[in-house]
Amino acid sequence: MTGTVGEQARKTAQGLNHSPGFGNEHSSEAVPGALPVGRNSPQRAPLGLYAEQLSGTAFTEPRAHNRRSWLYRIRPSAAHPPFVRTDNGGVRGAPFTATEPDPNRLRWDPLPEPPAGTDFVAGLWTLGGNGDAMRRTGMAVHLYHANAPMERRVFSSADGELLIVPEHGGLLLRTEFGLLAAEPGHVALIPRGVRFRVEPLAASARGYVCENYGRPFQLPDLGPIGANGLANPRDFLAPVAAYEDADGEYEVINKYGGNLWSATYDHSPLDVVAWHGNYAPYVYDLRRFNVIGSISYDHPDPSIFTVLTSPSDTPGLAGVDFVVFAPRWLVGEDTFRPPYFHRNVMSEYMGLIEGAYDAKTGGKGGFVPGGGSLHNMMSAHGPDRATFDKASSAELTPQKVDDGLAFMFETRWPVLLTEQARTADHLQSGYDTVWQGLERHFSS
Repeated sequence: MTGTVGEQARKTAQGLNHSPGFGNEHSSEAVPGALPVGRNSPQRAPLGLYAEQLSGTAFTEPRAHNRRSWLYRIRPSAAHPPFVRTDNGGVRGAPFTATEPDPNRLRWDPLPEPPAGTDFVAGLWTLGGNGDAMRRTGMAVHLYHANAPMERRVFSSADGELLIVPEHGGLLLRTEFGLLAAEPGHVALIPRGVRFRVEPLAASARGYVCENYGRPFQLPDLGPIGANGLANPRDFLAPVAAYEDADGEYEVINKYGGNLWSATYDHSPLDVVAWHGNYAPYVYDLRRFNVIGSISYDHPDPSIFTVLTSPSDTPGLAGVDFVVFAPRWLVGEDTFRPPYFHRNVMSEYMGLIEGAYDAKTGGKGGFVPGGGSLHNMMSAHGPDRATFDKASSAELTPQKVDDGLAFMFETRWPVLLTEQARTADHLQSGYDTVWQGLERHFSS
């Protein structure tokens, strides 16, 4: 790549076209006539292409949940040499057994600056997770910090879909389905098994990744809310077909069973000329989230801010929820407006994209963009002392919360740490002190 890191990627990202809608049956061709008409797998696919189905669910799952796409590509995916184990770097996978379950509340500073030439895969760093990737249950929390593009390197995860949350510096994602750009404030979803390459849009790029081993993310049911609200389906943007017709050596890295495997192809695997179906990557602008909240009293449960959910076999109990704390008005009467003190059967990993979070203002190091906190199952948490004192005496006029953008990965099981997360230099010490000094006010 010539010029500064990200210069060419930024030019490419400008003016990308998209196909809107969550879970839609999309149809796209980069060359007119590349899609067959009236069938999926004709005897001879148009333009000498190969027809290939990519299935994200079992063939026999109900139609409403079935996800698959047909790809029409220059070479079939099957045309590759054997994969061999390669170095995992900072990547780990479930089951997480390196450390014992820890009930303590924990908080980390942002990942440190990586060595020069670190691309997205080399910059991935696993904090922890739960479940079992081989049984397709649970999730993992990763972070990334990259300062170089993936050149002739392509990545995919057979273990789970990847929800990428940029925090500093955007990303250009070149996928089998086409190109997407995700800036801080956006999220990008790469389905299980889809191959992609990442180019930073700035000198460095940093953010978070939720790897969902379980059922694919879907929009949450709205129940009594009605037909509208929360994330609107039309705001999710899928790519339009764009392909690479390039020969030469390409390293294809596959995350499988928690480990990284590598194969050297003699061509770019991002060679899909046309596609149709409902199994595709997408991006979503979190600032378009339609926040629903109380207009009378009390602070709503954070579940009302759910953008995406991965259901489990127990109704209402998610394998993982993705929750956003977006700009919103607080108007509750006689109400303690920040999030309340609570203990939760769910486990919560929280990150910050920009600004500040209204319940986390204190403590050494603070809760800063790029950092994160973990409150595992039944760990008591809530506003720190400074927030409690301020909110308890605040004048209850309508208040706009618009100085921050935070999110949460909430999961049904405790998040078990990797050894590297437990011993990291950027793990904050003394996090518990933010709740010290909460005075006794009781009087009988």
